[in-house]
Amino acid sequence: MFSEVFFTGLYSSLIALILGLVASCYKSKCSKIEFCGVSIIRDVEIEEELDAQQPRNPIQSNNNL
Repeated sequence: MFSEVFFTGLYSSLIALILGLVASCYKSKCSKIEFCGVSIIRDVEIEEELDAQQPRNPIQSNNNL
């Protein structure tokens, strides 16, 4: 009834949604998260320090001609 293309698109969309949720959870600065009976306690201060230590330089081009 449904084609393989439909299911591939559906699975890809679900994976993209899950990865988007994980990325937004990482960016959030909540110290305690509870979802479906799973409780996650994070040390947000250490994560902020690690993020501050990483260089934020944009990609440099090699146009030094």
